[in-house]
Amino acid sequence: MTTDTDRHTPVDAIIVGGGVAGLSAAVALGRSRRSVAIVDAGDPRNAPAAHSHNYLTRDGESPLELVRLGRLEARHYGARIIDGVADSAIRTESGFEVTLADGSVVRGRRLLVTTGLTDVLPDIPGLADRWGRDVLHCPYCHGWEVRDRAIGIIGSVMVGHQAQMWRQLSERVTVFAHTATELAAEDVERLTARGIDIVDEEIARIDVENDAIVGATLVSGRQVRLDAVVVGPNFTSRADILVSLGLATTDLVMNDHVLGTYIESDPVGATSVPGVWVAGNVSAPMDTVIAASAAGVKAGAAINGDLIEEEVRSAVQREKSTAS
Repeated sequence: MTTDTDRHTPVDAIIVGGGVAGLSAAVALGRSRRSVAIVDAGDPRNAPAAHSHNYLTRDGESPLELVRLGRLEARHYGARIIDGVADSAIRTESGFEVTLADGSVVRGRRLLVTTGLTDVLPDIPGLADRWGRDVLHCPYCHGWEVRDRAIGIIGSVMVGHQAQMWRQLSERVTVFAHTATELAAEDVERLTARGIDIVDEEIARIDVENDAIVGATLVSGRQVRLDAVVVGPNFTSRADILVSLGLATTDLVMNDHVLGTYIESDPVGATSVPGVWVAGNVSAPMDTVIAASAAGVKAGAAINGDLIEEEVRSAVQREKSTAS
């Protein structure tokens, strides 16, 4: 349990965001004997999903179970976990102060933000309620589970590319063309060549029976039978605390299409604001769970190295002062 006194005890590193990226960073820092405080709002992006995949030795594990186990590991290495929402951050002479929604303040020498992103879905009735179950977006995360099933592709600016990836998993793929930003003649040719159906009529709703998608009803009343729906969400970074420090979000552009926003950083997560790092989906929207975890480890190691350099400079300066 974190006490009020704990919250006001400065730490080496504040981590805002307690998903796999933040927890992995906390473990890396803790194993280097750094003090860490993790502020976690308890709202991970992948919470609706029952399973996560492509995480070696943890394939099929619940995302929430990964967080539970990660918290245990982080605490084992001394991390303090504070359940709360970080509203803003400011730079101080000794580092940073993060203010929480309840008015309390956490102080630390360095700041790592791993707050992830929000998936903004197409506005189609029945869609959002199935998100993370049989409304999907990543073939590497959940494609195997719907292999050989009837899959509908909607709401993507990259629909041609996306449909081909899901076609690798099933011969029964349907593209709903009206939801695409554009569907060029070349896309139609490529889709048709692979046996992918194209429906031009607008979707009225997603149909669910017995807690599972059964199809999409079109405005004419005709139903297209489906077992799963693939969407192209807008990946909107949860970057408010970074914006409060003067950073700006950057558009995520692919093939001239804006897919969302992210915070720019160097390969180990350092931002343009000294002392501030990022890791996970807030800076790399396309990263899977294991990639976000790896990014957290890299950022944690980089922060430890930066702290070491500061400590070495201070020690050298003390020696020079003593000698003089």
